Amino acid sequence: MKLSDFDYNLPPELIAQTPVEPRDKSRLMVLHRDTEAVEHRTFHEIIEYLQGGDTLVFNNSRVIPARLFGIKDNSNTNVELLLLRRLDNNVWETLARPGRRMGIGAKINIAGKTANADMSITAEVIGLGKGGIRVINFSDESLLEQLGNVPLPPYIHEPLSDPERYQTVYAKINGSVAAPTAGLHFTPRLLDELQERGVQFVFVTLHIGLDTFRPVQVDNPALHQIHTEYGVVNPETADLINKTKDRGRRVIAVGTSTIRLIEAAAQTGTVQPFSGNVDLFILPGHKFRTTDAVITNFHLPRSTLLMLISAFAGRDFVLQAYTQAKDHGYRFYSFGDAMLIL
Repeated sequence: MKLSDFDYNLPPELIAQTPVEPRDKSRLMVLHRDTEAVEHRTFHEIIEYLQGGDTLVFNNSRVIPARLFGIKDNSNTNVELLLLRRLDNNVWETLARPGRRMGIGAKINIAGKTANADMSITAEVIGLGKGGIRVINFSDESLLEQLGNVPLPPYIHEPLSDPERYQTVYAKINGSVAAPTAGLHFTPRLLDELQERGVQFVFVTLHIGLDTFRPVQVDNPALHQIHTEYGVVNPETADLINKTKDRGRRVIAVGTSTIRLIEAAAQTGTVQPFSGNVDLFILPGHKFRTTDAVITNFHLPRSTLLMLISAFAGRDFVLQAYTQAKDHGYRFYSFGDAMLIL
């Protein structure tokens, strides 16, 4: 297995820069693993493939305004900080740019204003990591939400008029630096229709972090060290997922973050209540214990997410489907179209 096994060429014009409105009018490619048949539908039509007793598992993590801009103390150097993970009161793991000039003790002044007042905080580097990682102590983390910006992925160049459009409609628990984008296609109306059909919903939380921005840089993917992300599966959710399996119904994961979490929680065979860091790296050959079907977007080449989907549906079948998607003009990545893999 080589990194190049998960590569493909994508014309830049197929990278979606803005979301479709309404959300559930995006396109849907349906992949049947048993026959390798492919269908081309609209996302709202996903209801035709789901049945009463099936359980949809959603990641309810909410994107925080994690991108901060400031000026390094005693200089005119502009600094960008991306919040990755809260470590303690006022202390965060961050990705700093430019990181090479940010040693222990460096201070960044971050300022902004609301309609009523100016505000500012000081960020001090108290720890160093690889690849621009810096541990930062903020003078007042209560102002971070007001001073920060929602961090869109680097391949999106169009400004987003409504930051809520980069949140799922069921986002609840603050903590991600990137949206669980497979869920962006659901509308409140579609969720209501699915429940009326007898489809069950459960919610887990996995705060999406560094690996969304971190490319695989080794030729052998098995040697890639995946970054940990904090996740929670509560006892009620674990119980309902296990009962769904016991009844012979399907567990359908909405997004790759959901797959990683529920598969990590099911390493003993059934899903167990879970709270902690998730470092499960799913590559072809992985034995899926819980996931029966997947809703996902189209992922970047050479990414851990494409490797995960290849593990679920087969690399050759997935790459053939990506070729069809390009030929049919599907929109790729965060604001792009969706796949349902059965």
